[in-house]
Amino acid sequence: MVVNDAVRAAGGVIARRNGRGELEVLVIHRKARADWSFPKGKVEAGESDEECALREVAEETGLRCALGSELPSVSYRDRKDRPKRVRYWEMTILRGIAQPLNEVDAVRWVTVAEAARTLTYPRDREVLSAFADGQIAQA
Repeated sequence: MVVNDAVRAAGGVIARRNGRGELEVLVIHRKARADWSFPKGKVEAGESDEECALREVAEETGLRCALGSELPSVSYRDRKDRPKRVRYWEMTILRGIAQPLNEVDAVRWVTVAEAARTLTYPRDREVLSAFADGQIAQA
């Protein structure tokens, strides 16, 4: 959704523990942009940011999730040079198996360290860092 020329978007950092007990997050690859990021998308008319985050995760990964704590937002200029703000939440899986859907051509579960090396944009690494810091604080 574009409000006062600003684009609103939302997404999630989906986490799980692997068989070794290591924390993993889900990253997605978008072929059209040749990037690795977290699932996210634009807010639709009449939709809250929270609803958007859950919908976009489901549309891009097939996962139905629950919202956890809100993570820091990121702001940048989109490809049309409009200001864009993306809100993120920690998410836990309720049901589903991660798979690439719609504009996503690959999904990958990676450790936090692997995600830091895989994510294309510094702004996504900032969100990842805040997520990881919150996980350490909870431990």
